[in-house]
Amino acid sequence: MSRTKAFLIILSIFMTILTTGWNCRVRPNSNESNYATKLEDILDQIKSYEQQVQLRANNIQTILNRQKIKHGTNAYYSNDERNLEFVKNFQETHTNLQHENATILMLVRNWELEGALKSMRSLEDRFNHLYKYTWTFLNDVPFTDEFKEATTLMASGKTQYGLIPSEDWDRPSWINETKFEENLLNSEKNGVLYGNSRSYRNMCRFNSGYFYKQKLLDQYQWYFRVEPDVEYFCDFQYDPFKLMRENNKKYGFVISIYEYENTIPTLWNTTKQFMEQYPQHIHPNNSLEFITNTSPIGSKALAIQSESDYNLCHFWSNFEIANLDFFRSKAYNDYFDFLEKTGGFYYERWGDAPVHSIGVALLLARDEIHHFEDIGYIHAPFESCPTSRYTRLNKRCVCDPYKEANIDMTLHSCVPKWWKFGAGKKFMNE
Repeated sequence: MSRTKAFLIILSIFMTILTTGWNCRVRPNSNESNYATKLEDILDQIKSYEQQVQLRANNIQTILNRQKIKHGTNAYYSNDERNLEFVKNFQETHTNLQHENATILMLVRNWELEGALKSMRSLEDRFNHLYKYTWTFLNDVPFTDEFKEATTLMASGKTQYGLIPSEDWDRPSWINETKFEENLLNSEKNGVLYGNSRSYRNMCRFNSGYFYKQKLLDQYQWYFRVEPDVEYFCDFQYDPFKLMRENNKKYGFVISIYEYENTIPTLWNTTKQFMEQYPQHIHPNNSLEFITNTSPIGSKALAIQSESDYNLCHFWSNFEIANLDFFRSKAYNDYFDFLEKTGGFYYERWGDAPVHSIGVALLLARDEIHHFEDIGYIHAPFESCPTSRYTRLNKRCVCDPYKEANIDMTLHSCVPKWWKFGAGKKFMNE
């Protein structure tokens, strides 16, 4: 209890006594000495209560001073480093952290506001409330005032809103409309996922070769892609942008799965043509084996029917933390332009996930790719939960690694292939 509040209580008691004392004058039989005794008892009780409150406050402050943000179990930190203080206390966390040149990026529509807020709340709680990185929102139509107001209030840092130019979003004029319409009909007939959607094709093309060309991103080196209606299960406990920079990483992912081949029937053959024409862009320490090896890992394996050398493994791009300079590079833009000229984003239904993944696997060194295995994450219908119990407890994860939706524990996951053929687990190659 504060001294001011205690004073007000005492003052109230005195007022009561004065009033009662006045009434005593008309009741001569009252014993005024009783009031002095009662007052002393009340003052003693107030003093005792105030001491208890102060003691509790001291205990709470002691706990807060001792509470530290713990390191996660990321392999880049040694055991000794995990025991060091990440920050001294919450006040220093908010004032002394050094930020990377990065932004959190969301491609979102106005009607997805509720899902956007859900994703923002989860990432703010688990990570960004300590760092206050700017949120960048992109849309092919102007954002509404309602969207801007709600997302600004949800963000711990700044927010900025960009309108995508029509030439970056809309279908190119050189696309053969007859061929395009035929593909829409055939895709729907054959059950291709999002096969009859025009806007989905625009989105995949934009995310493949135009998102990094937006003016709002010109000032940044790093981005964290976030989509509406996702959730993060664990505290980050470190800055992933800093981890990427300090360890020379260019691309980071959480989930890796198999692609639907009927969405990309000619993507790999087109890629092989690119490799033949641009051999100078293929990194000598690439991850080609990760996306081409079809040998089973373990006693059980998923039967993948692929008509090409591509095994359909890709990084699920709805979560990616990456260096924008990689996508701005001549190597990647030559690759995207080569794909773009074929019209495959519209004559088929090429997704940005396999395009990013193949580009990353061929153009980067395998040790420039990072698997964030300690970040729990869900994008329906799949999720990823750290298998290490220590990690889940240490990072306050709220997820079940043995849940059916945990893609990492199923044969549909390509993570074991990454462990073996990428920059994953060394024991897989022993």
